[in-house]
Amino acid sequence: MQLKLKRPLLFFDIESTGLDISTDRIVEISMVKVMPDGTRQVKTRRVNPTIPIPAAAQAVHGITDEDVKDCPTFAQLAKSMYQWMEGCDIAGYNSISFDVPLLAEEFMRAGIEPDFHDRDMVDVQVIFYKKEPRTLSGAYKFYCDKNLEDAHAAEADTMATLEVLQAQLDRYPDLENDVDFLSKFTKRSNMLDYAGRIVLDETGTPIFNFGKHKGKPVKEVLAVEPSYYSWIQNGDFTQDTKNVLTKIYLEGKFAK
Repeated sequence: MQLKLKRPLLFFDIESTGLDISTDRIVEISMVKVMPDGTRQVKTRRVNPTIPIPAAAQAVHGITDEDVKDCPTFAQLAKSMYQWMEGCDIAGYNSISFDVPLLAEEFMRAGIEPDFHDRDMVDVQVIFYKKEPRTLSGAYKFYCDKNLEDAHAAEADTMATLEVLQAQLDRYPDLENDVDFLSKFTKRSNMLDYAGRIVLDETGTPIFNFGKHKGKPVKEVLAVEPSYYSWIQNGDFTQDTKNVLTKIYLEGKFAK
């Protein structure tokens, strides 16, 4: 099924040094920009992460330190990449939980403050898990009746994700061919930070979504236990999470 788009929809996939959003780095990124008229633009780049690629990560995607030693760093690619993403909604596989938060963190390390909160985000994995819980390879076989060759190569995974979404729209008549609808369908919570550490409750109040204060209003926790703010700022959290917390902290501080 041809996607019905009001503005470009950017599919992307990341291969990385690991799964820790706050400390790991991108080693390969592939993006497919689907235009409203159905045409596509593809960009795939390997990236020098500036840190060693652990053996466990190499075993997954097959990219070694030697493969990327002469590649540009993310900081060198960041400005042109962010400009290329301007005006696009975003789609991916497990992108809301991993790819978008890691990409945002990389942009911030490069001195760019990304603003993806005004973009519609479609997570094909969430649709798949709600309908037919499987892996991406399983999804590709189930929906497209194809075997996913070169799994965990960024471009192969990205192309497969695009095909899976099109096949999902063909299979499920209750799924609207509309990015805004799909974004709402795959959205897991009202996240204020990309890592989902701070979310909005049903009343629109920012609450912690992890740890001993999970479910408690952020401002109330910081008023009673101000050291919790310092603990997060000095801890192994993403810079985006720290920035969101600081904004809430200052709102509460100056509201007094």
